[in-house]
Parts: sequence; C-alpha cells; structure tokens
Amino acid sequence: MNFCKNLFLAAFLLILGACSTSKEITYFQDLRPGESELTLTTPVEIKIQPKDKLSILVNSQDPRLTNLFNLPILSQQIGIDNSYAMSRGVSGYTVDLQGNIDFPVLGKVHVADMTREEVAVLIKSELQSRDLIKDPVVTVEYMNLSISVMGEVNRPGRYNIDKDHLTILDALSQAGDLTIFGKREKVLVLRNEDGKQRVYGINLCSAEHLYTSPVYYLQQNDVVYVEPNDTKARQSTVNGNNVRSTSFWISLASLLTSIAVLIAK
Repeated sequence: MNFCKNLFLAAFLLILGACSTSKEITYFQDLRPGESELTLTTPVEIKIQPKDKLSILVNSQDPRLTNLFNLPILSQQIGIDNSYAMSRGVSGYTVDLQGNIDFPVLGKVHVADMTREEVAVLIKSELQSRDLIKDPVVTVEYMNLSISVMGEVNRPGRYNIDKDHLTILDALSQAGDLTIFGKREKVLVLRNEDGKQRVYGINLCSAEHLYTSPVYYLQQNDVVYVEPNDTKARQSTVNGNNVRSTSFWISLASLLTSIAVLIAK
C-alpha cells in the first residue's frame, strides 16, 4: 500500500512541476496608484555615429536655390502582387568612419556625436554665414537607425528608431510585449560603448529600477534580449516530454493505469 501511495505522490509532483509557472509576470510591482512618485532618468539624446545614414533637406523661399543643396529623389521599381509600382525616396548621407558627411557646396561637415537638431543648426549656420541662402529651413531625419529585440517576445526582430527618445518600453511594445515565458526581472540590453560590448540588466517588475536604468533610453544598434523563464526551460526538454506534449500525457496515463491495476489487486 505504501508503494501505491508513493506512486500517487510521484504522479502529483510530476503534474505540479510541469504546470508550475513563474509568479514574476507583473510589471511595476512597486507602484501604488496615487502614492508612487518616481524621478525619471535624464533623457539621453541619440548621437550620430559613423555608418549612420541621414536625410537632410534644405528649403527656402527660392526652390531653385535650395535644389543645389538637396540630393536627388530616387525612384525604384518594386513588385506588388505580380505587378510593378514606382517607389520614390530621398537620397541619404552616410556618415564616414571619421564622422563626416559630404554636403553639397559646403563639402566635408563633421556630424559625429551630434544630435540631429545640432546638425540642422550647424548646416543652417554654414549656409547663412557663407551667404548661400538667407532664410534656410533645414530638416534632418534618421534613415537607418534601429534596435534589435530578441528572445521571449511575441515579434522578435529589428525595429527602426523614429524619434529622439526611444525607451525600452517603446521597443518591447513594438515587439508585441514579452511572452508569458519571458523573464520580467532580467531583461538584458547589449550596447557597444567605446569599442566594447557592455551588458545591462533591467528589472521590469520594479518601476524604480527600470526608470533609473542607464539603458531606459535606447541608442542605435542596441540589442534587447529577453531570457526564457524556468517554465519555458522545463518545456524545452530534449525529448519534448513536457506538459504540452502528447508523450507527456501518454506517459502519465500509463502511470495512472499501472497504479489502478496495483490497487485493484
């Protein structure tokens, strides 16, 4: 009889272990509505780096004059449902390894470690100081800046940076949020700093830890990685014998049948 009890206990523990999930799934657990006040980390501007690509448009009251400072519009044929259409886009400036762009008439312009606003001010100032355009309006946009989101998210992939202050919450939202198997308390951000790869950890369960993190604001080429939790690890066994697999339930049914036969005897 003790043998039967032990078998029942083993079966119970098997089911319990297979069905257990992490309790660390709620974000911002230290926040209390109407009570919590947090000081956010200072927003970090995205600085232009070598190999970044920029769109720079110059406008003024004289379109013929500004055409001298704008790159040509590119047309590209693209296929859509067995037919073809023309796509038009603005050419861009690629920052070289020395941090320069080659701007029409002005020549080499150093833009590395500047924000896009600072680049716009610099080019506007150069155009005015050289008496090339009296009233220029300069618009600078990013063209190839992106971050990568990997691991336990619903839509892993590479996402474009479309604003100056992109937070890790923005990135995770674009990736469809974490799956139920993602570790909320250990999200990693990999960043290249001064030629070295640095790894930062973020705890999404703690708002204080999140909002004061040096990587709350992401930079171009950052990699966000969400680790799988213990439940996902248990479900990823070599032979696939887990709670979601057919083999698991066949094995469990076989065990319970053996126990019933022993009891009947």
